[in-house]
Amino acid sequence: MSKFLTVFFLSISFVYAQKSVSTIRGYVLDGDSHTPLKGATVVLKNTDAGTTTDENGAFRFGNVTIGRYLVQASFVGYKTTVQPEILLESGKEQVVTFYLTPGDTTLSEVVVHYVKTENLNNIYEITNEQTLRFAATYLDPARVATSLPGVVAADDQANGIVVRGNGPNSTQWRLEGVEIVNPNHLSNAGTFSDRATQSGGGVNILSTQLLGTTNFLTGAYAASYGNALGGIMDMRFRKGNNEQNEFTAQIGLIGVDVAAEGPFSRNGKASYLANYRYSFTGLLSAMGVTLGGEDMGFQDLSFNVNLPTKKAGEFTVFGMGGYSSNVFKAEKNASDWEFEKDGYNITYKNKMGAAGITHTLPITKRTSWRSTLAVSGLSTSREGSRLNPADPSEVLSTDTDDIEKVKMAFTTAFNHRFNAKHRVLAGAYIYHDTDRLTTNQNSGEMDGTSFMPYLTWQWSLSPKFRTEIGVNYFYYGFNSKKSVEPRGALKWEIAPRNTISFSYGWHSQAQAPQVYLSLGSRVSNNNRYLGLTKARHYGVAYEYRFVRNSSLKVEGYYQELTNVPVASGVPTYSVLNLVENVVSNSLVNRGEGQNMGVEATWNTYLAKDFYLMLSGSVYDSKYKGVSGGWRNTRFNGNHTFAATGGKEISTGKNSIWGINAKILWIGGFRDTPVDAAASAAAGTTVYRVAQSYTIRMKDYFRPDLRIYWKKSKEKYSTTLALDIQNISNTQNEAFSYYDTRKQQIVVRNQLGMIPIVSYRVEF
Repeated sequence: MSKFLTVFFLSISFVYAQKSVSTIRGYVLDGDSHTPLKGATVVLKNTDAGTTTDENGAFRFGNVTIGRYLVQASFVGYKTTVQPEILLESGKEQVVTFYLTPGDTTLSEVVVHYVKTENLNNIYEITNEQTLRFAATYLDPARVATSLPGVVAADDQANGIVVRGNGPNSTQWRLEGVEIVNPNHLSNAGTFSDRATQSGGGVNILSTQLLGTTNFLTGAYAASYGNALGGIMDMRFRKGNNEQNEFTAQIGLIGVDVAAEGPFSRNGKASYLANYRYSFTGLLSAMGVTLGGEDMGFQDLSFNVNLPTKKAGEFTVFGMGGYSSNVFKAEKNASDWEFEKDGYNITYKNKMGAAGITHTLPITKRTSWRSTLAVSGLSTSREGSRLNPADPSEVLSTDTDDIEKVKMAFTTAFNHRFNAKHRVLAGAYIYHDTDRLTTNQNSGEMDGTSFMPYLTWQWSLSPKFRTEIGVNYFYYGFNSKKSVEPRGALKWEIAPRNTISFSYGWHSQAQAPQVYLSLGSRVSNNNRYLGLTKARHYGVAYEYRFVRNSSLKVEGYYQELTNVPVASGVPTYSVLNLVENVVSNSLVNRGEGQNMGVEATWNTYLAKDFYLMLSGSVYDSKYKGVSGGWRNTRFNGNHTFAATGGKEISTGKNSIWGINAKILWIGGFRDTPVDAAASAAAGTTVYRVAQSYTIRMKDYFRPDLRIYWKKSKEKYSTTLALDIQNISNTQNEAFSYYDTRKQQIVVRNQLGMIPIVSYRVEF
């Protein structure tokens, strides 16, 4: 018996001491046609392992020790590409796809880039792995974007973002390459009036479990993008594992998150990927526990089905949907009311859904055709009831907001490479929008079909000099406004690892529905015929790529906005400062705006268990109303700074500790003075409109921390994490208003310290 126990415990010790292993596999494809590249060389950079692809462009590294890897793919006549920060954990395969483009293959070109190398414009790649590693992201790509230069959050409570001084409404959300309605829960989060925003919300409906690489665009866009002036968040689904079933479960203060993926059959290549999430706050609300007197909750379901065929190309069927609510109930005893809001009952509900299908067809070895058909919609309702302090059971007044949006979108594009020097991308978007808005002040409906064809020509004059010229035509169907928009960019490698680039873009954006419908049926609504807001965007950048895994980029930009709607009777009003849904002015396209600045980014990818990104900008954001004269916009903070970094420490026995931090230091946004006497007389907040945005709030400062412990067993891995947002508990200002209950001006702060614990299992 003693011998048996000795052998048993020795066996356990041997298994426990073994390094866990898994698989890294994937495909190497032509970047234009998506056809397989047979015989491509694939190397695990920090090992001696190497292999070549088969006739399907597939490669495989089996029994790879868990850890982080850089994977490199090369093929004769194509640019060598490196994918960094590949995290391999037990219980999960890593499937990596390379899309190689023709070009020089010398070793001096093998450099890790943060900006996509196949596009001359600013496209930042936000990966699934970054959302899981960066501090206090709430598993949301928009919150990861705040680590990038010139990008700041409009408010701690939401993921609405300000890009280079442009407000959140100028940011466009896309799914699988087409524009969709606002894909966020609790779209009223962080707003002064609890009303919905056009872009942003408490958290993204699409869980990071399903996300592949999200492309985030700033600056002058390529011709294939339109109807946006600030940033573009283009989310893409990843494919499910087509060889084995895998599962992920996570529970934490954000909620319960479960995902499943795998093949439909052992012999086929089709796969599925699905995720369901239920918020922890919703569970608390179900048990009668409120946060700050509010019942908040959300749930969502998303899926992606990949269906490759032998001759008809590849199809994917995708979908996402979510429901969220926020209910605030006043205390029954009015003596417990401290602030004005305490005397209200407010119910906010939001539903959003999207579904679609994509088709990718390689026509020749140099030509591909890709199409996407999607429909998205949302329904938002808010009801606020003001109660009588003398008798809280009596409702003195009620205000309601109901918003419905449906967007049907179709896009198709041909990508053809004539040779290594010339490439053409031609395509078109067709959108049909239906919007309904009902409030106490305004009501109306609008619909129309918009058309957006585009053409882009990329020309490599030499291995060191590339240029891109394109044009986008935007016809907005609701009121028949149109815009012809030339775009151009060039990149010149002036010396090894030294690049200078120039970009230009003429862009336009339709107004938010609440602007077109702002006067409703009360008068003849001339706001329905407002033109598109337009902008010329210029940029010049210098980038130095270090030999190993770091880069330094400095960029200067200037954005000139014209045709901006401003109020004919309010000299200081401009839609450039608009965030929420209430608009009650007659507007004309006579406003202007300008954003200018210099950005710098130092980026070191995760290597040798350490990564660091330092980004900052100095900028100025101004606007003109009908009276002329430049004024500060609401979002003119003048400077941004973000430091994001982390260190991983291996403790043996297949375990890793990770320490990650993010520090944000941002110039304070602008606010408008409140007229206390006039507010007291009116019983509501009255601003000194003539002095709009003359107050600069205090600088915003917030340090975040994430500590995690990863443990790998033979068939599964676990992650225990603690995120602390605003670990210094800094009281950052949000806005000021006149509180009728306290009879004084009150300054509202953003979120204080928030600890979030989570536990994740992958198997």
